[in-house]
Amino acid sequence: MLTCAATALRSSEIIALRWSDIHWEQGKISISKRWAKGRDGETKTASSTGTVPLHPVLAESLKEWHVQTPYPKHDDFVFPSLAKFGNVPIWASTFVQDHLRPAAIKAGVQIAPGQRYGLHNCRHSPATWLANAGKVAPKTVQGLLRHANVKTTLGLYTQDDSDEMQAAQGHS
Repeated sequence: MLTCAATALRSSEIIALRWSDIHWEQGKISISKRWAKGRDGETKTASSTGTVPLHPVLAESLKEWHVQTPYPKHDDFVFPSLAKFGNVPIWASTFVQDHLRPAAIKAGVQIAPGQRYGLHNCRHSPATWLANAGKVAPKTVQGLLRHANVKTTLGLYTQDDSDEMQAAQGHS
């Protein structure tokens, strides 16, 4: 869950991660592929290829997982399918059902029965929070999400902040 929230990677990028993609010393994670149709493929767009920051809190969590996982080799998946003996990554739907959704509910996220909630929420939520409450420049949020155009970041990924809108009304 922390990897999803901290990096805002696409689900296909998260499950494609290998330990070799984690650059501990440089504090970054390389994104050069995605898992699609049962194999490695190219990233969604040219601007998707690159790196994302590896925050120290995430680095510590991943280091702990690296020690615990039965698949810690350089080319092993960070999030392997245990049922497939680490030869493929965990299925995104399995990850959501077994890990992400329960963690979100435990953290207090209100998810109605039957409501869709998945890895893509972990791209929209940080974008909205960073742009609104975090007061991070739109170009920085665009860079973190690796969007080619800031219009995608602001038009599709961020949502209005009702508290901020109410405060703005008070200034008019």
